[in-house]
Formats: sequence, structure tokens, C-alpha cells
Amino acid sequence: MNVIDLRSDTVTKPSAGMRRAMADAEVGDDVLDGDRTTRRLEQRIAELLGTEDALFFPSGTQANQTGIGLLVEQGTEVLLEANAHIVDYGLAGVAALAGAQIRPISTPDGLLSAALVQGALRPASPHVPRATALAVENTHNAAGGRVLSVAAFDGVVRVARDAHLAVHLDGARLWNAAVAADMPTARLTRGADTVMVSISKGLGCPVGSCLGFARDDRARAWEIRKRLGGGMRQSGILAAAGLYALDHNLSRICEDHQNAKRFTELLSDHPALRPSIPETNIVMLDLVRDGDVADTVTPRLAMAGVRVLPFGPRRLRAVTHLDVSRTDVERAAAIISETLR
Repeated sequence: MNVIDLRSDTVTKPSAGMRRAMADAEVGDDVLDGDRTTRRLEQRIAELLGTEDALFFPSGTQANQTGIGLLVEQGTEVLLEANAHIVDYGLAGVAALAGAQIRPISTPDGLLSAALVQGALRPASPHVPRATALAVENTHNAAGGRVLSVAAFDGVVRVARDAHLAVHLDGARLWNAAVAADMPTARLTRGADTVMVSISKGLGCPVGSCLGFARDDRARAWEIRKRLGGGMRQSGILAAAGLYALDHNLSRICEDHQNAKRFTELLSDHPALRPSIPETNIVMLDLVRDGDVADTVTPRLAMAGVRVLPFGPRRLRAVTHLDVSRTDVERAAAIISETLR
């Protein structure tokens, strides 16, 4: 049985063309004296992000922690949306590694606003910690891949600047945000001091993320990455996949968004489900029938041929990606509809 895997856009397999690019990559030792292919990827990502420089990382988590580590002071606060990926899935890395605490900002939809950030700022006092940074996630995973608009991001950046806060952008799926907003990626980063973007989500690479930052921060970013165990030797093999993806996979992300919309349309009138309306490539499926819970429904769907991710007691997450076609998502919707009839 051909199982359709919608758990995440991280489950993609490198294509034949990407594997060839990796096999043929020019490599060096990136810890000792540099890897030219890795440097080409870093320079290209920096261009796309509108940052002066960038550094390649084995994971987005490590890149996020490095970005925040560049910006915060120990014993201070980082402001974050309450359900941001760094809050829920960073294993308290901000506290453990940067020595800062998270100040969560509750939102109705996962999207920060200038007013909400302003309201979260504490008045100056010798009895409470200072805030030194704001971190923003775009797209917002837990909110169903929602996009923070350019106007909203500009607004929160203005509040941050007025409060003397640095700004980190967790852009794991920033490529998707740029396509949905019909904006150059660099426009969505304007005002951020550090920007993380993933190449293993959306672009189909097996490994990797990059962190964009000011040119003067490269030595410190390199130092933090090394301390976290992120120094890699012949990393050009992995960077070559990123260069291939930028050439071949970046322009097709809109297909994932269209497939997510089609998937939702086909399930929109199902009595057991309430699908979210996707802005990008993530669809949340809320179970509305008595007795249906994610932990029992998920294995039933897997047995029938569709893999989704439990995302709460009565919520499932489905993510479209380059390894699922329009035919696949239509078949997946049919299987889900029949299984939960």
C-alpha cells in the first residue's frame, strides 16, 4: 500500500537531481578552513533574507538558539507568542542555553500585534527582569501555518525598537510566508536582527537551516554554533542540496498551498471533522464527533493509508509538501472521509 505521509514537510526524500548535486559537491573542512559550497549557500541565503551574512546549521533549533544567544543578556526576558515553536518545542533552550526566561504573549490566533507586544512590556522596576529581545514566528506552526503580515511585523518591530529590544525572526517556514504574502522574502525580514530559515521544510532538503545576521556578528555566531556542537566538516554535501532546492523547489511552493486548499475543500462538509482554512501548507483537522480523539484516530488513518500528526487531544495536523501531488491529497481526503464516516 502506498502510504500518503502528511505528518510534516520534513518527511520529504531528496530527489534524484538533489542526490546528484550532493554527490558532486565541492567540499572542504568547514571547521578548519572553510567549505566553498557551504559558503555559496550562506551567501545566497543572506541575499534572499536581506541580511549581511548567514551561517549554515544542522538544525533550525540550533540556529534559533544561536540567533537568540546573539541578542539577549543573561537574566533578562525574551518576549514570544505563547504557542510559538520555540516555547513549545525548544526544550527550554532559551533558559538553559541563553540564561533568559520567556515571557509568553497570549494571542487569539497565534499572530502578534503591536498592541499585544506593547501590553506585554513591564514598566521599569528593580524587582522584575528587563526584556532584551522579541522573537517572532512566521509562518506560525501551531496556528495552522498562519502568516504574519508585513504591516503587523513592521508594527511589532517598531514597538520593539522603541523599547530597545532586539528582534529575532523564527522563519522556519518563511518561504511559505513570502509566497502567501506575494512578497520578496527580504521584505518579511525587514527590521529583524537575526533570521532563521529552514531548508529541510518546504524546500525538500534532508538537513539544514541558516541564520542570517549582521556581518559583524559572524564570529560570535560561529562561536556559539561550535559550542552547541554545530561545527561540520564536509558540510558542502548538505549545502549542495540547499543550492539545488533554491534553484528547483523554491518556485513550486505555491503548489503545496494549492494542494492544502484542495484538501480542505474535500473535507469541508465532513460531519466528523472541521478543517482549518489554510493560508499556506498546513491544515488543522479538529475532531468534532463524540468519542473521536487524536490518539485513536491517528493509527486508524495510518492503517488506511494516510499519516497525519496528533496536535492536541482532538486535533490532527496535515502538511502538504513536494512529495505529495494533487492526486495524493485528493486520495488522502477520500481515505480520511471514508475512514471517519
